[in-house]
Amino acid sequence: MDSDIQESGIKFSLDEQIKSAMREQNKSRLATLRTLKSAIRQIEIDTRTLLDEAGCLGVIQKQIKQRQESILQYRQGNREDLANIEQSEIDILQAFLPPPLSLEEVTEGIQSAIAELGASNIRDMSKVMTQLAKQWAGQVDMAQVGALVKRSLS
Repeated sequence: MDSDIQESGIKFSLDEQIKSAMREQNKSRLATLRTLKSAIRQIEIDTRTLLDEAGCLGVIQKQIKQRQESILQYRQGNREDLANIEQSEIDILQAFLPPPLSLEEVTEGIQSAIAELGASNIRDMSKVMTQLAKQWAGQVDMAQVGALVKRSLS
């Protein structure tokens, strides 16, 4: 397995940013980047496959979601200092995500997918969501997309 050839753009960018953080001696950024790299590597080991761009984006989104949940817990415990650390880590991770889509682009994409798949009722929702999840990996909150698709198909 020649992993150098199969490395995704995100993994290459991650490695470059780790090197940069090491040169700058930015310990907090370095720790966040290494945690992300470790999470990606662990999934690759567990599944015995190399993650593509969409897979890497999924890991990044999961890491962001975990930190958002931590922020809520820290704020409930009046630990704004820890919440701020988590927020700075989210900012680092979000740099790897593609720019988010506007509501207009999402609505148009949903209508396009529904028409393309011939979806006509709520039972077709999973087909539409599967296509959109592949198409929009990392660009939108799929929970919100799900609500819009459900409304469109009802």
